[in-house]
This record gives sequence, C-alpha cells and structure tokens, in this order.
Amino acid sequence: MDLYAFPPIAAILDAAYAGLMGLAALLEPLTGSAAAAASVVLLTLLVRVALIPVGVSQAKAEQTRSRLAPKLRALQQRHKRDRERLQRETMKLYADEKASPLAGCLPMLAQAPVIAIVYTLFLHSTIAGHANGLLTQQLLGVPLGASLTGVIVTGTVSLGALGVFAAVLAVIVITAEITRRAFRPPVDDAPDASALAGAGMARLAGVLQFATAVVALFVPLAAGLYLATTVAWTLVQRVLLRRRYPLAPADPRDSGRA
Repeated sequence: MDLYAFPPIAAILDAAYAGLMGLAALLEPLTGSAAAAASVVLLTLLVRVALIPVGVSQAKAEQTRSRLAPKLRALQQRHKRDRERLQRETMKLYADEKASPLAGCLPMLAQAPVIAIVYTLFLHSTIAGHANGLLTQQLLGVPLGASLTGVIVTGTVSLGALGVFAAVLAVIVITAEITRRAFRPPVDDAPDASALAGAGMARLAGVLQFATAVVALFVPLAAGLYLATTVAWTLVQRVLLRRRYPLAPADPRDSGRA
C-alpha cells in the first residue's frame, strides 16, 4: 500500500503542492526560469523558521545533558555493580534537577511529519494521483527531477548539469565538515571502556555528517536543494543556539559533588 495515496495524506500533499507551485508563480517575475528552484529554497526556509522552537528545545536539552554529565558519570562509577540502584539514582537526579532524559526527543519526533510532507514534494514524481509539475521545471537547464547518478547512468550528463550538482554537493559537504569540527563531541582522556566507546561514537557522528551528501547523489535536484538549504540553516541555527545555551564547562570537581 502506498502511504502517500491514503486520502488524508494525499489531500495534505496536494494542498502543499498547490502552495509550492503558487509560490513559484509569485517568484517568477523576480527569478525567471529559476522560480521553481527558488520556491524550493524559500519553502524550506519557511519550514525551518516554523521549526525554530524544536531547535530551541533540543539546545536546552543538550545544555541540560552537559550540565548533568559529571553527576551521571559519578553515579555510574558509584553504582556500576548495582544496575537497579543506578537506575533509581539516575531518575532521582533528573527529578531533583527538574529535567527529563527524553527532553528534546518529543519535539524532534513532532517535526518528522512536517519534514516528511515537504520532502515528498521534492522526491515523488506523482502527488495525489497527478504528475508533480515541480520536477519538470529547471535550474540552469537541469530538470529538478533529475539526479546526478541518473544523468550519469543515462548518459545525459552535461558540463552545466555537473556544475549545478557539484555546487549543491559542495554546500552539503562543506557544511558537514564545518559542523563536524564545530560540534565534535568531547571525549574523556581516561583510557577506560567508556572513553573508548565515546571516541568511537564521536568518530561515527563525524562520518554521519556526510551521509546527506551521499543521499544527494541519488535524489532529484529539487530534493538536493532542500537538503543543502536544510543543512546550511541547521548549522547557522546550532551556532546561534549554542551561544544562547552554552554547554557546561568540564569540571572534574562536579563528579565529587554529585
């Protein structure tokens, strides 16, 4: 069963599609033949603006986790042989601090349907049973429905197409590298198992930053524009929110006060 053919979802998609094409028509006097591509970028920005509260919630949750990290490590060390006691003390710590271990998760899940609807507009060739006209529009001669791997496999690749796809991929890769460097998870220097696990997770997080670039190789150009706009916005938002909600500085004395 096609989930996107389910009547309520199809109706939402169709309404979002009509809004997107209406936005492209409004932008056409300003952007000409690039109106459809401009509407993709603008719609993505509007969605990200609407989801700013989610980013704020995640930043607050990250700040709380960093503040409680020394106390949690102390509890893990103190009760490492008694898992039930460790769980009770952990939940008590969160309760005393008026925090939740799931803080930031629910808002993140709440945004998923919105992102799924928007992303579908840039990915599927049909919307609510009719052709997705957005994907027939072009950016500098490249159809928004074309993918880099697709034009290479079919032999329809051109120098202009390579330039457009390269620009989109460059934005994603450069943003991923800046994000990786700016938000590299701190890893303890102590050579114990938890430190080694933390180092492994840090390396994995760094690799995953580039997964979006791999996805962009296979999806339509419209979806690639969405991904590039999203990662660029996310980086700027995280930098600003990190300044507003800075992480607690590492202080070994915190573990002794836990």
